Amino acid sequence: MIDGKTVLAIIPARGGSKGVPRKNIREVAGKPLIAWTIEEAKKSRYIDQTILSSEDDEIISVARSWGCEVPFKRPLELAQDDTPGIDPVLHALNQVSKYDYIVLLQPTSPLRTVEDIDGCICTCLRLKANACVSVTEPDKSPYWMYKVDDRNKMSLLLPGDSFAVRRQQLPKVYALNGAVYVAKSEWVQENKSFLTDETVAYIMTKERSIDIDTEFDLKVASILLQS
Repeated sequence: MIDGKTVLAIIPARGGSKGVPRKNIREVAGKPLIAWTIEEAKKSRYIDQTILSSEDDEIISVARSWGCEVPFKRPLELAQDDTPGIDPVLHALNQVSKYDYIVLLQPTSPLRTVEDIDGCICTCLRLKANACVSVTEPDKSPYWMYKVDDRNKMSLLLPGDSFAVRRQQLPKVYALNGAVYVAKSEWVQENKSFLTDETVAYIMTKERSIDIDTEFDLKVASILLQS
């Protein structure tokens, strides 16, 4: 609880990952991937309850063994490749008691810490925002990116002469890192998204912003978590 407001954390973890099969329970630095998120969520000063949303019996068993509550099993139709990410969140909100705020913690961000989780929650409340999401500076600025047509002709992704500008002169830009999403529960249910022009940002370092999407990401995360 924070400022008298209750907080629910949801960890979504379906079993059908294609890029990295069974990635949510793959071992990373000696633990199942999902365990890193469960442990940090349990350290939070503000989260009142942490639950799993999954259709997969093995993931459910692993999550429970690491102390995560599983009050329901996600319907199979909400665990498909083309299922919008917000749908399991909305389903979860309809299955549990009403909370003032919701925190979405994807298990694919194992380097995200409790300081990031609580920092995002605090930022949302401090700025009196309806939603706050974690972001990080990308490795390459979009001002230096190009489109390539079917004849291999290049054109700047963004208009202007930014290709001739020094890096220090480029505007700072940020990308979603998928680590922490915070919002008022009723607002999410109304907007069916964490992202609108009302959403504010919580900035995270690149080192803690790794999002597991490939086998290479798994190896990098393991190295960093063991160091």
